[in-house]
This record gives sequence, structure tokens and C-alpha cells, in this order.
Amino acid sequence: MKVLLDACVLYPTVLREILLGVAATGAFRPLWSERILEEWARAARKIGPTGEAQARAEVALARAAWPEAEVRVGAGTQARLWLPDPDDVHVLAAAIDGGADRLVTLNMRDFPKGEVRAEGIEVEPPDALLMELWLRDGAAVEGAVEAVRARAEAMAGEPVAARALLKRVRLPRLGKAVVSA
Repeated sequence: MKVLLDACVLYPTVLREILLGVAATGAFRPLWSERILEEWARAARKIGPTGEAQARAEVALARAAWPEAEVRVGAGTQARLWLPDPDDVHVLAAAIDGGADRLVTLNMRDFPKGEVRAEGIEVEPPDALLMELWLRDGAAVEGAVEAVRARAEAMAGEPVAARALLKRVRLPRLGKAVVSA
């Protein structure tokens, strides 16, 4: 399964690391465009002057780890599409040109299901995708979550609860499932 990851799920770090950790198990193949990666790097400016530089380093690492993930978006694809937010047309175009089965975003209102489904693609939030993958292979998803939780705990220097961490990055259903398992 090919999954186009919108910039809003690549930044914040915890959400991206969980998604790419699950992708590393072979559960799905991530896709993105150069513009999506640029949006991720620019979004990181919010955390301060070093945020963007760190994000650009993380972008380089993602490109190296997933060399076939970057999709070239055709101008013709973008020209024929309509979405409520014209700035998001490139995201749907990247999903189409990359042959994505899914488009994962936190901005569901900007991607009307009918418009996206007309292109043969399902749009969903990351919590829905990860729950589906957890139901298929709980160990793979839980392993990715635990690796991210452990890194967060090491950085914080204090215990970090998985459920609270997942809730903070808008993965509440996954948080309940992982903790209850």
C-alpha cells in the first residue's frame, strides 16, 4: 500500500517517527513531494531559529532512508484538480502522480472525501491508518510506538506514558488500543 503523507503529519516529530517507524516494517510505502518536505521544514521555524535547520537535516535523512518516496508532481495533474484550499491541490496531485492508495492528513476538511475518492484514493487521519495497521499487525505498530516513546523518555529525562504521548500527537484511538493491549 502506498501512502502519501501530508506535511502536517511529517511535522510534529513524534507523529512522523511513528508513521515512518511503522512504514519501516513494510506495512506501507510512504510518499511525499518536494513541496511537502519544504512545508515540513518551514513549519519547524515555529520552534525557534534552529528548528528549520534541524528539520532540513531530518528531511535529508528521510530522503536517504526512503529514496523512492519523493513524487514528481505534474503541472497537468494540478491544473485539473479542485480543493477548498488551493494550497492543498499539490498534495492531492502528489498522491495521484505517486499512485497512492491513501492520503494521510490531519486537515480532513481541506480534502473532501468525494473529490479524493474520485481519484481512486482514500483520505484519512493518521489515527485511522495506524489503527487499521495495528489491527493487522499489532506488534509492528506497538514496536514503532515504543521506540518513539523510549526516545522521548530519554530526551525528557523522566517517564513518558505512551497513551499521553499518542494523545498529544492526535492519535487517541491508537493510544487506547496500545495501552489496553
